[in-house]
Amino acid sequence: LRDYLGQSNLVLFFCPKMSSPCGIKEITEFSDHDMDFARHACAVVGVGRADCLALATLRDHEGIGIRLLADCDARVAKAYGAWQAREVDGHRKFGVTRSTFIIDRGGIVRHALYNINYKGHALDVLRLVKELDS
Repeated sequence: LRDYLGQSNLVLFFCPKMSSPCGIKEITEFSDHDMDFARHACAVVGVGRADCLALATLRDHEGIGIRLLADCDARVAKAYGAWQAREVDGHRKFGVTRSTFIIDRGGIVRHALYNINYKGHALDVLRLVKELDS
């Protein structure tokens, strides 16, 4: 985060399974609007549980232009509250919840969005980023 502090706003999004069809759609939607975010001095970074090699392969295969970071031990997801319990077949299991955080140039989280629907989400986030500039 220090790389962005004082330089640009940051969209940090957590994806439960980046290589799933839903994950790929979410990532590519953010990637497709990367230049729109850049026009508002905003970087976009996706965080997932996959390792670096798997994320690099995904980026290359899908032509993704945004930065993807590996959080294999879920340390970052836990810090942002994106690591949550859910009920699966009557058992309580923990995992990454699809979440997005908009962080301003000063390092302050301005928006924390949990359990979002990936469809159209990048444009919704872009609208919130535009509001930071006004």
